[in-house]
Amino acid sequence: MLQQANRERKPFHRNIGWDPQEGGQDMARSELRPIVKLRSSAGTGYAYVTRKNRRNDPDRLQLTKYDPVARRHVLFREER
Repeated sequence: MLQQANRERKPFHRNIGWDPQEGGQDMARSELRPIVKLRSSAGTGYAYVTRKNRRNDPDRLQLTKYDPVARRHVLFREER
């Protein structure tokens, strides 16, 4: 009887109480912070994947990051 009670119980997230297998509510994740790909300007083809805040960075994102193929810091530009 104890085993049967455990089978009927649904798993839940420890803090929130929702079942991840049933799927959660989709928050407005993609609207405010879209996922962008930052492509290396060195021409190596290396890319970083990150999110950006559209309110703070409405233009295309440009960051200086490390390119392991070129083995130096280069400018990475947002690719859509």
